Amino acid sequence: MKLRQNQLWKQGDQFYRIVHLERLSVDYKTVDPKDPEAGTHHSVTKKEFCRLIKGAEEVVDPRLFGM
Repeated sequence: MKLRQNQLWKQGDQFYRIVHLERLSVDYKTVDPKDPEAGTHHSVTKKEFCRLIKGAEEVVDPRLFGM
């Protein structure tokens, strides 16, 4: 799996957007499709983020969700 900045992932009814990506850490934001500006920021290791999105699907076209 190749992670990129501004990538959007969907896990169930949760959406996660990668805000800042470094070699060993990921800053991501939980996103509500109804209000994309709102959400909470989190900083985790890349390994923790990959575990979080295990089984998730990448949202290829975020415009479908109004983002």
